[in-house]
Amino acid sequence: MNAPALPPTAAASAATLAPSASGAAAPTATGLGGLVRWGVAASTARTLASAGPRLEPGEGARIVEEIRAAAAASVEHVYRITGLEAAHELRDSEVLVVDRAGWATGAVNGFREMLEPGLKQVLGDRFPQGLPMSLKLGGYGVGAEMGGLVAFLASHVLGQYDAFSVSPTAPGGRLLLVAPNIVQVERALSVEPADFRLWVALHEQTHRVQFAAAPWLREYLREQITELTDGLMSLPTSLRERLKSLTGSVRQDAEAPQGSVGQDPAHDGGGMGLLDLVTGPREKEALSRVTAVMSLLEGHANVVMDSVDASVIPTVKTIRQRFEGRGAERSALQKLIMRVIGMAAKQKQYQDGARFVRAAVDELGMEGFNLVWRGREMLPTEAELHEPRLWVERVRADA
Repeated sequence: MNAPALPPTAAASAATLAPSASGAAAPTATGLGGLVRWGVAASTARTLASAGPRLEPGEGARIVEEIRAAAAASVEHVYRITGLEAAHELRDSEVLVVDRAGWATGAVNGFREMLEPGLKQVLGDRFPQGLPMSLKLGGYGVGAEMGGLVAFLASHVLGQYDAFSVSPTAPGGRLLLVAPNIVQVERALSVEPADFRLWVALHEQTHRVQFAAAPWLREYLREQITELTDGLMSLPTSLRERLKSLTGSVRQDAEAPQGSVGQDPAHDGGGMGLLDLVTGPREKEALSRVTAVMSLLEGHANVVMDSVDASVIPTVKTIRQRFEGRGAERSALQKLIMRVIGMAAKQKQYQDGARFVRAAVDELGMEGFNLVWRGREMLPTEAELHEPRLWVERVRADA
């Protein structure tokens, strides 16, 4: 889940949720010499991102305000469940309700803010005289590919906390809630809109509170991403063969009888995403740390969202049941794309994150678990994520 302020959607056309005002400037290649043409990525993502569900005149503005109200109401519930005092100090970040094109623009900017420091460092070391022309020209292709991927994600993401996109008015980042996708899913599931919007907001606002409780986390993640960037620039000699193997695996899935591809991505042990193909031993350690952190953050947010009962969200049981079955309804093409980019394999890790949080809270209570936000040394390793007792024992010994 930028850098320029991304204005909220504030009005609706007669047909669709209105686009966010186009005030978000297109990112540029400044500082990278064209390795990634961010402007191409942003324009491609905006162009390919679909509009979303059709609405009646004036309906979009009302929906936006209702989503914004749900986001505001969810903060007190996050505080009550987590006990994190940071929930009362969220002035350094902001919540924006956007459309798909607005999210796509913000996502590309977020990638730039997240990747550019590492790219500058790596490229400066490897090409002190400047980028070769072949890499500069290749930047257009990289930008177009990134834009296509972001456009695909733009129709699936309900919300995203972007800790890397900071501004003078939001030095702590911004939370983006994607109105068309929230509406599309609540309609597809036939659930109560007000209840579903609060349920989604609980998850996304938890991410906002996490980074407020652990302000060091942003820099920690940036360091790990720099390590990964170094690995991405040092492609192993076997990359071609490994990509060929992945392509063959994906082709077999596509040609398999319907139903073999139709399994839930959460249970797809099927292999590697592209990121796994291009990381060496050192970068794999960084990937392991990033995986552990992301699993922790997602698992914690899932625990919070699952902690509310009917007194808060009357139809929460129905929402959970229908939402959990949603993965089985994805098309074969969607599942293949998710597998290729590594999303499918990561879904199970998020489930592991929720199990870790529940186990840690059972042993230490919520206050004891909240020590995880104290500093990077308190974060679970990937091994501890799968064996929560190891982390619990370490925390007890430290205490």
